[in-house]
Amino acid sequence: MSTEHHYELTVEWTGNRGAGTANYRAYGRDHDVRRDGKPTTIAGTADPTFRGDPERWNPEELLVASLSQCHMLWFLHLAAVADVVVTEYVDTPVGTLTLDKSDGSGQFTEVVLRPSITVTDESMITKIERLHERAAEKCFIARSVNFPVGHQAETRVAS
Repeated sequence: MSTEHHYELTVEWTGNRGAGTANYRAYGRDHDVRRDGKPTTIAGTADPTFRGDPERWNPEELLVASLSQCHMLWFLHLAAVADVVVTEYVDTPVGTLTLDKSDGSGQFTEVVLRPSITVTDESMITKIERLHERAAEKCFIARSVNFPVGHQAETRVAS
């Protein structure tokens, strides 16, 4: 018998210095990791299931955040190189952990990244899916885990 735990959070790029990813040096890599009820300063604990403080970050959430951050940073780099001007990037990834109730062991079975991206021109949208695929191929953390890391991206054009 097993149970699933889901970890949802938000990773938001805050490094748009006014020109988005117009070129490699034009944007900052700054971003915030957020979850309702938790500070952006990282104070750690165990998952509340394991007697942790629900107001502090746990390792499972941080793993999901790391995958999201790594993908985002690669994506922004690849966008800049491909002349895709990103002006906003917000991800709300979800990680699934399955626990075996018989012995307490468990493992992540998947993480799905759900970035919402804003670009400056409609012609750039056709490049987005390939940029996500390339970012997934490059991300050190995604390449290091033994479960699938997928993405369900949404792209829009700045108004």
